[in-house]
Amino acid sequence: MEPAEGVRDLAPGLWIWRAKHPGWTADADWQPIVTSTFVEAGEERLVLDPLAPAPDAKDVWKRLDENQPTAAVVLMPDHVRDVDLFVRRYGAHGFGPLFYFPDDVPKHKLEPILADSKLPGGLLALYDGRGRLETPIWLPEHRVIVFGDALTEREGELRVWDSRWHAKRELPALRAMLQLPFERVIISHCDEEPVQSRAAFERALELQPWKG
Repeated sequence: MEPAEGVRDLAPGLWIWRAKHPGWTADADWQPIVTSTFVEAGEERLVLDPLAPAPDAKDVWKRLDENQPTAAVVLMPDHVRDVDLFVRRYGAHGFGPLFYFPDDVPKHKLEPILADSKLPGGLLALYDGRGRLETPIWLPEHRVIVFGDALTEREGELRVWDSRWHAKRELPALRAMLQLPFERVIISHCDEEPVQSRAAFERALELQPWKG
């Protein structure tokens, strides 16, 4: 069962919305409804991996228009999604990876981010070890890490998405994140639950990776 579309509050100044990805196909190894994150940090308002809500999703657009993002962040090369719309509509400062897929390049020039890059509001880009230029984002004020594709949830269980460097680089990088005092993680792709606990993250590191 896919999670419902729409808005979900997680904490003051932190909420997610779920929307159907227009590029999804039946043979994709990811689910059609994906997660975008809104966070207030200091005087900044950031959207992470934003996918534009449907035109009739008035509750989501109302929130965004009333709390206009000051920054829009792409977490990995194939999550460009609708960053250009957010930069154009709200005048948000765009951030993203150094490189993009040839058929999915943002029209606006985004400031490049690498592991350890500091973002507006004190957010921090992390190293995920998968070799795909993904930079999970640490939200220190909310004690949350937001992921692109490093993690997924299948049949109610949080899993690490497999990579060719899983044992050598990915697991050490993810285990290093345990040094941060996070309490939850937010993931883009899931069967049921996009918000998972620290305990679920720790369990995922001990399971076989999800191979799709």
